[in-house]
Amino acid sequence: MDREPVFKGTFIEVVRKDGKEIVEHGDAVAIVPVSNGHVTLVRQERPAAGGKVLELPAGMLEDGESPLASARRELREETGLHGGEWVEVATFFTSPGFTNEKIHLFIATGLDQGEAAPEATEELEFVRVPLDQVPGLIEEVEDAKTLAGLLLLLRR
Repeated sequence: MDREPVFKGTFIEVVRKDGKEIVEHGDAVAIVPVSNGHVTLVRQERPAAGGKVLELPAGMLEDGESPLASARRELREETGLHGGEWVEVATFFTSPGFTNEKIHLFIATGLDQGEAAPEATEELEFVRVPLDQVPGLIEEVEDAKTLAGLLLLLRR
């Protein structure tokens, strides 16, 4: 496949392959964290969405990091939650029409609460939702990885 660089940014690169522009983006993780009968979500500013978005804790894999190690790191950084039992329930393309980004989705249960340590640029609001209220939350959620994660949680 012919690959021609078009643009290189901090997190993405745009290339032309076989005449089509593709956004190359590293793999990411998302976690459905369940503890004490609640799911913990985060609300954060997303300029591309025009405001704050309710999401699962998530982040990018670092070089040489496994998806599970990344998921554990991201969850602890963003929420302080750690430990527990982890299951990778899905891996999917976020938008295969224009990007190669994949998300590894985990459900983590039996978590312990610790101290969060988000990146300096992250302003996170924690939203704890009782498990029995998750079905009613589905219609509010606009983020695809969060919809997928919550629906897979409900299916279990």
